[in-house]
Amino acid sequence: MSIQSVITGTGSYIPENRIRNDAFHSYDFFDGDGSKIEKQAKEITGKFQEITTISERRYVSDDMVTSDIAYLAAVKAIESAGIDKEELDYIVVAHNFGDIKSDNKRSDFVPSLAARVKHKLKIESPDAVAYDLPFGCPGWLQAVIQADYFIRSGDAKKVLIIGAEVLSRVCDPHDRDSMLYSDGAGAIMLEARTGDRLNGIIAHKTRSDTLTHSEMLFMGNSYNPDNEHPDEIYLKMFGRKLYQYALEKVPQAIKDCLDKSNIHLNEVNKVLIHQANGKMDDAILKRLYCLYDMKEVPDNIMPMTISWLGNSSVASIPTLLDLIMKGKLDNHAINQGDIVVFASVGAGMNINAMVYKA
Repeated sequence: MSIQSVITGTGSYIPENRIRNDAFHSYDFFDGDGSKIEKQAKEITGKFQEITTISERRYVSDDMVTSDIAYLAAVKAIESAGIDKEELDYIVVAHNFGDIKSDNKRSDFVPSLAARVKHKLKIESPDAVAYDLPFGCPGWLQAVIQADYFIRSGDAKKVLIIGAEVLSRVCDPHDRDSMLYSDGAGAIMLEARTGDRLNGIIAHKTRSDTLTHSEMLFMGNSYNPDNEHPDEIYLKMFGRKLYQYALEKVPQAIKDCLDKSNIHLNEVNKVLIHQANGKMDDAILKRLYCLYDMKEVPDNIMPMTISWLGNSSVASIPTLLDLIMKGKLDNHAINQGDIVVFASVGAGMNINAMVYKA
């Protein structure tokens, strides 16, 4: 009898600080060459919302760091699953910048965020192995894929997987792209199950296009040549090139994963995609359906939160899943037997996809 990896609990932490687009109306924006953009900030934010669908995002309070919100999401996932935390075999935290304090922009990775979360959870068992996974925005999904291997091997029965990020502290206030980014944390409990009913993770697929696309997202100085913090570095990206890469590669990666699982797209009930850019995600979905010669995309198949939560990187998919599972996203539910596709794309460049049966 085969072992299946099943999601038994979910949790998330959504910061209370709502940052609407009009908060950026007092900002001065610059292009990558250091030249000031002469358009009014209100016009820039309006065009930004039209392209991305983002009207607001969430930022953590000054007293919190990434490991804090990772812990809060973890507590909810453990409670949701109804397990004893001492039974955990692995705690994996996906992130990209470590703990960054509001008054010190340096990344802090030592000890690992997973070790910090385990400490906050007051877990005594030395058998609960805690480690981090930096893999760009697809990091949380890649951690789920790793956990599936642990469980299928028989090495693990319960794995806590967290995606957490505080991107507000790596944002260049003079870069329009920084309006994309948000803070948040999401978590799941993945457990081993055996039985006659085939459910849980069915297949997954990952690709890394580092030879030609490794510098699509990178860290760099502020676009403002007179920035008051000249030594600080911020998250940067080549937005148009990234958009085109995603449209070309993500739909095929999802199809490859569906083919691997022997499931047709018309059997899929939900597509949970990394909340990177609303218009981009819509275009990816349409191209996916075109690969199957399907002209009509079903209504409500791709739930979205980016318009009000922004892009929280590794936290976006687990947060989205938690909202659905807790009945907090209107017109969306995942029922027993539903086929759910997960997919993400981000720095590396990395893409991954997973097919799951509820």
